[in-house]
Parts: sequence; C-alpha cells; structure tokens
Amino acid sequence: MLKSMEGKRVPSVTFKTREGADWVEVSTDEIFSGRSVVVFSLPGAFTPTCSSTHVPRYNELSKVFAANGIDEVVCISVNDAFVMNEWKVDQHADNVRFIPDGCGEFTAGMGMLVNKDDLGFGMRSWRYSMLVRDGVVEKMFIEPEVEGDPFEVSDAETMLHYINPKAELPLDVVVFSREGCGYCVNAKAMLREAGIDYSELVLNKDFRGSVLRAVSGEGTVPQVFVNGEHIGGSDDLAKWLEHRRAA
Repeated sequence: MLKSMEGKRVPSVTFKTREGADWVEVSTDEIFSGRSVVVFSLPGAFTPTCSSTHVPRYNELSKVFAANGIDEVVCISVNDAFVMNEWKVDQHADNVRFIPDGCGEFTAGMGMLVNKDDLGFGMRSWRYSMLVRDGVVEKMFIEPEVEGDPFEVSDAETMLHYINPKAELPLDVVVFSREGCGYCVNAKAMLREAGIDYSELVLNKDFRGSVLRAVSGEGTVPQVFVNGEHIGGSDDLAKWLEHRRAA
C-alpha cells in the first residue's frame, strides 16, 4: 500500500540532467531548500494522460501557482534526461521544470516506485502530486490504488485549490485567425492589452475553413472563443472586453 510522506523530508538524491551537450548534476537541495515547490510525478513521458492533460494544465497554471507563493513547478518521471528534454520540447512546457529520475532513486525514496511490467514499462512512478516547502512534504495527492492509470486527484486544479481555494483560474481563450488579417491582429492586440493569454489557430496551417464553420457557424476570421463560449469577431471581442471591464 502506498503511504503518504506528509511531514517528512524528500529523499536526498542527485539527478543526472542534460543541458545542451553537457551532463549537469542537480541535487534535491538545489530544487527544494528554502523554496516552495509543487511536484507532480507520472508513469512516463509521451504517454497519453501525461501528455494530454497532466503536463499541459500544470504548465498553463504555472503563473497562478507563482502568484500564490510557489517558486517552481516540477515534473518528475522515471525516464532518462534525453527523453525528458525531448518531451518538454514536444509539450511546449516552458513553465515546468522536467527532472529525470532515470534509475528511480527519488521515486523509490518517496515510496512511489511501482512495477509496470504489464505495460512493458518496468519500474515506474505511481501518479501523484505534492507540495514541498523547504524540503518537507506539506501535502500529497496520491492516485487511488486501482487497476490501470487513475487520474483523479493529482491534477493541477486540485493542488491549486489546496494552496488557495479562492485562486482565480485563467481564461481559456482561442483565436481562429489567418496570416495577413488586420482584424486578427487587432483582436490579438486587444487580448494582450487586457492581459489575457490566448492560443492561436491559423487558417490553412492549423485548420481548414470547414473546421471554422463547423465550430463557430462563421466563415470569416477572427473568431474568438472564451471558456468554450463563442464571442465572435474583432468588434464582438471589443464589446465583450468592455463589458468585462465594467463588471
């Protein structure tokens, strides 16, 4: 049975990381001493849940964690440094520090090393998250010990809610645009001026016109969506932002 390490110090380990062409040793003291760090650990790089949900959401909420006193968000997996570095690039996860626990020494010390032979993985980490302050585990969220790869409690929102139940989540904003579109440039400028981060999908690069018509019912760009709500074009966005400021 997996046991919580709450109230205990994290294992003292030196990680073998890779920066460019050089091997760089990073100790747990460097990561945790005198700092507040959120860690999430998972079975493996490039695996479905880890890549589609776990890493992206921690990356997206990194600024919110920082605003609530967290110095760094760290992802630890029983993978080598080369794999972890490539996964970070693939995920565009610039706001998360990826740490390779290649031999599973840290994970074993946390009591989270499990056998994944049924998947051909060998020994890997059970999925969990934790808040570490000055090297001491304050809180752990360990996934239930059931068959498969449960993902119920180690997500970014659960950890953020523990740290600050009143923390405000960022808006999920998508802008459908095309290159050379002045209205698209204007819409993106308005969002930046309002301090709102957004993702951009470019016509004939990221999607076809039929996709835009299917999701918005419109054939022109820009088309802006906020938290799943279709706002509309540039003029519609201006009205939405004005209403938001007035609220």
